[in-house]
Amino acid sequence: MLVRDKFYIGGRWVAPSSADTIEVHNAGTGAVMGRVPAGTEKDIDAAVAAARGALQSWSETEPEKRAEFLEKISAALKARADELARTIAQEVGMPLKMASRIQAGLPIANFANYAKLVKEFSFESRVGNSLVVREPVGVVGAITPWNYPLHQITLKVAPALAAGCTVVLKPSEVAPFNAFMLAEAAASAGLPAGVLNIVTGYGAAAGEALVRHPGVDMISFTGSTRAGKRISEIAAQSVKRVALELGGKSASVILDDADLAQAVKSTLNGCYLNSGQTCTALTRMLVPQSKYDEAAKIAAEIAAGFSVGDPLAESTRLGPLTSKAQLERVRGYISKGLAEGAELVAGGAEPPEGVPPGGYYVRPTVFGKVRNDMTIAQEEIFGPVLSIIAYRDEEDAVRIANDTVYGLAGAVWSKDEARAQRVARRIRAGQVDVNGGAFNMNAPFGGFKQSGHGREAGVYGLEEFLEYKSLQLKG
Repeated sequence: MLVRDKFYIGGRWVAPSSADTIEVHNAGTGAVMGRVPAGTEKDIDAAVAAARGALQSWSETEPEKRAEFLEKISAALKARADELARTIAQEVGMPLKMASRIQAGLPIANFANYAKLVKEFSFESRVGNSLVVREPVGVVGAITPWNYPLHQITLKVAPALAAGCTVVLKPSEVAPFNAFMLAEAAASAGLPAGVLNIVTGYGAAAGEALVRHPGVDMISFTGSTRAGKRISEIAAQSVKRVALELGGKSASVILDDADLAQAVKSTLNGCYLNSGQTCTALTRMLVPQSKYDEAAKIAAEIAAGFSVGDPLAESTRLGPLTSKAQLERVRGYISKGLAEGAELVAGGAEPPEGVPPGGYYVRPTVFGKVRNDMTIAQEEIFGPVLSIIAYRDEEDAVRIANDTVYGLAGAVWSKDEARAQRVARRIRAGQVDVNGGAFNMNAPFGGFKQSGHGREAGVYGLEEFLEYKSLQLKG
């Protein structure tokens, strides 16, 4: 049983203002794995005050010195990499081997990467008679999700600290323990008091208090589009800067000259990563009408190979969903897909066989003969559910790919690289994989349309936390 009963505020572990707690459940068993405090507006006030108090000194700290702290945090996390991976695998449900590489490995790499980037970054440039200076935006309120908890925390905290901002972090109450481990890493690195503050709690209480707070200069949020709209409304009252990384309904466009087997396999892997609990998941697979039957057959065979089970088991390829609410949501979408006339190619709403009792398990599911106006083709399911949509020609494929309120990610497959790039350029999304191009931690990450605004990762993520100032010089 993991029990955390204090917040990390002003460089100290501080008792919460309320005795209320939040139970955290093990995704693999459904059992309570621990508890954390439920923060209130009073706790947020204390955290913001600490961040404001530390801002001037931290913002005036040389970038090279800030980089040293980031390197030490990376090293402290690396020393606990196995513990981090195991904790997050239980919080979220990602299979342990994959959690080691992604849920623990990426945050460790990104803290080190931002240490490198901030040392190389030019904070001043000359434009005519003006000296253009980049300065930290100020106190940042970071609100993060549960699907890649420490990774999403890192993509906000590391560049914000590198930029010279101070941070108040409200991690997801569904997967919070990794955030406490980050606080311990920051403390062991000697990070000055107040530079990073962590308060757990529910969105409606702690989250909204953070967004509304007059002492916060910027909100960086990753989560649902619905919550992002709410944050935008509240933040607008104080004209805060807001960066949003929201939902997606990404299309994998398989052109008629593509290697069909490879494209379908990669699309399924992209759809089922983290049990489909990935904002960039390739949940719509667009195939030529003439190749629909073959694509559906391949997809069914591949889906059958995703062994469902305990995330800590070596043989598991598809772990559980993160919560009971998420399980009910995904099963509801599967039932809706059937009700609206889609063809069930693989999986279904029935519980999978041979899984631990009490866990939040769902079958890897594939729907065929899906129309793009169906609910399962338009709404973000956040589970291992793929929709196969047939198209007439290239123009029709691009139209379908763009026929969504989202614009976060996508993929294009063709043996003709130039053709694939041409189609990729026409897809209105923040990142498009071309023939299985690998993830790049230094490329900008973010979306178009209702997938949000602002960018994370690399130097683009660093710039998100900086303001421009022009010094008009004489002579």
